[in-house]
Order: sequence, then structure tokens, then C-alpha cells
Amino acid sequence: MRVEIWSDIACPWCYVGKARFEKALAAFPHRDEVEVVHRSFELDPGRAKGDVQPVITMLTRKYGMSEAQAQAGEDNLGAQAAAEGLDYRTRGRDHGNTFDMHRLLHFAKEHGRQDALIQVLYRANFAEERSVFSEGDERLVELAAEAGLDAGAARAVLADPDAYAEEVRADEREAAQLGATGVPFFVLDRTYGVSGAQPAEVFTQALTQAWGERSPLRLVGQEDTDACGPDGCAVPRHG
Repeated sequence: MRVEIWSDIACPWCYVGKARFEKALAAFPHRDEVEVVHRSFELDPGRAKGDVQPVITMLTRKYGMSEAQAQAGEDNLGAQAAAEGLDYRTRGRDHGNTFDMHRLLHFAKEHGRQDALIQVLYRANFAEERSVFSEGDERLVELAAEAGLDAGAARAVLADPDAYAEEVRADEREAAQLGATGVPFFVLDRTYGVSGAQPAEVFTQALTQAWGERSPLRLVGQEDTDACGPDGCAVPRHG
């Protein structure tokens, strides 16, 4: 079974939701047969790469709330994260464009390190003092290397603005086609969708239901038709 997760590194609920989903997955009896794929979704795709600002400033301008309201929201997110065993800095974080991070995640997928990289990026953005936005490409290269990727190859990806750009855009188009208007957005076997950072129990229910309703392969025609198998191909006999 495949679970696809549309998310953004700048999304705190994606950070929390991933932890809740993984809690459910860890207890799922068929967890070793579940493939998890991370898909791209930018919350702020129109933001220029160098446009970095404090999270509180972004929240007040984007949602028209007061600084006190924005800070209260961050404090609530900090409490939600702590309940899942996650570190979360409720003050001093910044916000910026995540397109290059998504490009790196597609690069990481090719090398089997996608989940490792997204976890490193989440931790760096939400729990560490150093910014993932304002220190330039070398900060992302450093994090890619921490996730087990080759630093030189990651640097080359970031230096080429076209590298994996179409893969990111394709994920975002697909999210729109599936009806995703926000993240996190979980899709199980293209049959069930779970929107938001739901409690682990909801993910458990979704995994169980999706697994139970998988359709077995149905053969059409005779089972004794000519075919090639482990012992080779049967040679037709004539005469």
C-alpha cells in the first residue's frame, strides 16, 4: 500500500501531522508493506527566494491578526508539538520560500533518502536557531549531507534552477486535481484522503480501512495458457 503525503517545510501542522501519522504507522500490523512518498506543496509559492521575514510578521500581514494573536498561535503549536515529542521554537523563527527544499526532496527520493531529508528540514526549521531560509544554499547543502546525501550533488541541484523543478510543479498540479486546498494532505492508495494533522487514531482507522479494501488481482481467461515462468518457457509441440 502506498501513502502519499503532500506537505511543506514551512507548515507547522505538517511537522506535527507527520509525527502523528508515524505513530499510527508504527503500530500498524502491515507497516512493512506500506510505502510512504512525500509530495510537494508550497504554502507561499509567490514569495521571492530572498524574501525572508519573521514568522510573527508573516502571520500578522497574511491573516490580519495582531502580534499577540499570532504569538498565541505559535505557543499553541509549541504545545501540540511537545505532546508528540517534538521540539518547537515558539519565538525567533523566520519564514521564506521553500521551492529549493522541495527540489532537494525530489533529488533525495531518487537516492532513497527522502524521509530522512524531510525530517532533517523540519527539525532545522522548527527546532533549531539557525535559519533554513536566510543562510543561502550552503545551509541546505549541509542539511542534505546530514540526511545522507552527497554534498556536491546536492549543491549541483541547487545551482541549477531547473533541476527537479518540473517534479515539484507536477506534485502541486496533482494536489489541485485531488482537491487538496491545504496541507498536510494524506492519500492512501489513491482511495482515501486524510486532510490535516489528525489524531493518530484517525490515521490508524484510515490505514486499516484502506488495507482491508485493497482489491486483489483478478485473472481473466484460462490459467493454463502458454506463458514463461521460473523454469523457462514451454515450447509448443506440433505434429
